[in-house]
Amino acid sequence: MAANDTIADMLTRIRNSCMARHQTTQIPATKMTRSIAQVLKNEGFIGEVEEAEEGIERYLVLSLKYKGKTRKPIITALKRVSKPGLRVYSNRKELPRVLGGIGIAIISTSSGIMTDREARRQGLGGEVLCYVW
Repeated sequence: MAANDTIADMLTRIRNSCMARHQTTQIPATKMTRSIAQVLKNEGFIGEVEEAEEGIERYLVLSLKYKGKTRKPIITALKRVSKPGLRVYSNRKELPRVLGGIGIAIISTSSGIMTDREARRQGLGGEVLCYVW
């Protein structure tokens, strides 16, 4: 994988795995994907996050969560906001609310990657990476 959008790749992998009702999904491990996975875990969208190695490749293995007998995925949608071609920034006053607070926006701030709620609490703005609900 050459220089491409690792975040969009990560979101797509999670989305596809959820639709296929997979138990886990593998994502190439980078600082960015690790941080996003941590936020998703803290917010209860995914289960465990483990790191695996295959030769020189490092992967994050995410356990996906489902609810009920029908195994409806907890994550109903993942939407990439800021793209390499069009970055989307938001100051602390304009941080987006996702579905009136039901979903989360993942923001890349100067103090690391966090949810919109956390960024608002710390009075930080940043790059709006994606929405999850």
